[in-house]
Amino acid sequence: MLGRAGRPWRTRGTGCPRFVTGGALVGMNCARVAPKLAAMSDSTHRWLRQQPVRRRAEVAFWGVVLALQAGFNTLVQRLDRPQLPLWQPLVWEVSSALVLGLLVPAVVAWERRFPLRWGVLRVHLPWHLGATLAFCALHVAGMVALRHAAYAALGQAYAVASWPGMLAYEYLKDVRTYVLILAAALSWRLLLLRLQGEARVLDAPEPPAGAPPAPAQPVARPERFLVRKLRREFLIAAADIAHVQAQGNYVGLRVNGHDYLLRATLTEFLEQLDPARFVRVHRSHAVNLDQVAQIEPLDSGDARLTLRDGSVVPVSRRYRDALGR
Repeated sequence: MLGRAGRPWRTRGTGCPRFVTGGALVGMNCARVAPKLAAMSDSTHRWLRQQPVRRRAEVAFWGVVLALQAGFNTLVQRLDRPQLPLWQPLVWEVSSALVLGLLVPAVVAWERRFPLRWGVLRVHLPWHLGATLAFCALHVAGMVALRHAAYAALGQAYAVASWPGMLAYEYLKDVRTYVLILAAALSWRLLLLRLQGEARVLDAPEPPAGAPPAPAQPVARPERFLVRKLRREFLIAAADIAHVQAQGNYVGLRVNGHDYLLRATLTEFLEQLDPARFVRVHRSHAVNLDQVAQIEPLDSGDARLTLRDGSVVPVSRRYRDALGR
């Protein structure tokens, strides 16, 4: 919240005052301090902002978890049924783990389509309950197919003793697995949000005490956004935003080489920006035209933008004309 007009509002954790006078923001020491604060936190968590590195870390995490699970379950099967050759429980557990690994991205994408937030929980929860049935069906079908292939390669025949019993047993396990995948994905997203920082539009200044209410005016486009990051707050200028990317329920803002998140859709956020400066170039991307360094046409009819900070942004044929306006 901004303080009352004419009174300083001290940014928590930074020691930088901001002043509101007549609806304008002055005393922009915070804007000069902001890059220093961002550099301090980003140097520690730089790898979290790098998409390829982050994706490899996520894949490695699930690979380790599923490998440990398969190894542990194989050991339990071996101890419970010592008469079985080792390769049988190993094939069972590895086939199950491989299919679960392929289903993890689908579960995460489904949660982005139907987010489990309190305000929409009653509407979206049935979609997730139905998704557990599809999750179990795909898991069972995939692992049975892999087991048939593995057994055939070893000169053996694989058969399911009781399909109803197997489906009931697997569904009870798969519901727990589905919930655990969601919990892990949401926890990881919360950690990234805390480390990466979340932006929001600055609240309008409060009128002085006793002043008559101001007449209704058109909503002005925000010139700055308040960013919270690692328990610090600072300001970023809208003109400094180079690139905007849709990320599920958020948009990612690329500002002076740093990335921040803001809870909004790409369409909603672009309505708050200057359309003469910010244009949509892809279903999931928009750019600041002042930050474009190079446009590279592609044989497919699409294009590729290189921004001044070196970032590369795809341009689809549908939106190419926006670059020439």
